[in-house]
Amino acid sequence: MELRALRSQRKSSFWGQIIPYLPYVFQSGVAVVLLILIIVFSAWYTSFLQALPPDLPVRWIMLLLLGPLTVYSGFRTYVQPADVVFLLPQESKMKEYLSPVYFSGVIYKLLGLYLVTLTAWPMYVRSGEAAIPFWGMLVVLLLLKVLSAYGAWQELRIATSRAKAGYRLLRWCFVLLMLAAWIWQPAWWKSVLFMLLLSVNYVLALRFPMKHALAWENLIAYEKAGAARAMMILGWFVEIPAEGQKVIRRRWLSMAGNRIPWTQSASYRYLLVKTFVRSELLGIIVRLVLLGMLLVYWTGHSWFGVAVYAFFIFMIGTQLSALRYVHRDSPAASYYPIMQGVRLKEVLRLISRLLFILAVVLWIPLLGASLIHPDANLMLGIGGLAAGMLLVLILRSHWARKWSNSEEDD
Repeated sequence: MELRALRSQRKSSFWGQIIPYLPYVFQSGVAVVLLILIIVFSAWYTSFLQALPPDLPVRWIMLLLLGPLTVYSGFRTYVQPADVVFLLPQESKMKEYLSPVYFSGVIYKLLGLYLVTLTAWPMYVRSGEAAIPFWGMLVVLLLLKVLSAYGAWQELRIATSRAKAGYRLLRWCFVLLMLAAWIWQPAWWKSVLFMLLLSVNYVLALRFPMKHALAWENLIAYEKAGAARAMMILGWFVEIPAEGQKVIRRRWLSMAGNRIPWTQSASYRYLLVKTFVRSELLGIIVRLVLLGMLLVYWTGHSWFGVAVYAFFIFMIGTQLSALRYVHRDSPAASYYPIMQGVRLKEVLRLISRLLFILAVVLWIPLLGASLIHPDANLMLGIGGLAAGMLLVLILRSHWARKWSNSEEDD
């Protein structure tokens, strides 16, 4: 079989597993919620543009919105563990298999980046900072995206994990610095020359680390993590096992869970906490909290800020609900003396406590905005906290009822 046809077959097979679940996703009401959010955001954004604050840091906002989307690069290779044996003899011909991977990894993410740019551009124009033409911004974002994707692909080939982490940090610094130079520097030739010099130095720096011709183990692990993330998202709506996720070593959190009593009734709680602190889910939650704190503080002078606050609590709770499927179909759970009937109880307990704590953390910038902004009042902060706590209780009650019915059906 041709390598390009093999990749197409594997891609079709993967999406053949995903597509049957999509009707359940839309039946859950996510399409209606998404439509409502788009309408609400459109109305708010229109009024915001009509009364744009004169001291709004538009350039920093553009960098925060476009920077992470420009740097982030991911690839779906659909490589399988058996390929180490069966495709290894064709390693010299794997370019035919992997060339569409790089192309699709750039194009699909570039579409999302352009959508955000198109949405944020009216704010940039109305602020009076429009020294850059729109087409120039699109071209620069394309070039930076291609450069970042090239760097991310080279990182997959690097032999040592420490060097790989160092070059990932280098890529973030270089690309963000080049994007900032383009946004802040009106003189084209200065910013273009600066970006060209940085790009050349970055490409040359990528030639120094020792790399594999084709890092099979990295590609397999990366593909497993990507497939697991897709299944985890579906798991928010449908009963799907969410195993095979990437395990991340976080030594600074190694003490988490050690104070849990070493008893049979708390064994699953211990396993759940240890799994959570080493999973990708923790990173997702941290990024959502940081983004939520920024947006809540930015909009916290009005009742729209309370709506943003409640929205992020809902989003974080939806993410945390994936903990229900942790170790559900894994043999690892059989290594622990887990009592019957404690799984659901411990999952609800952990999710509820985390959500209460994070709701308070998200409320701090809302309180600060309601106290600092001259047009706000303290009732915004108090009402926001009450709404957040009530939402957490509603979510917990919904999960308890829904998951209990599922347990009975099983």
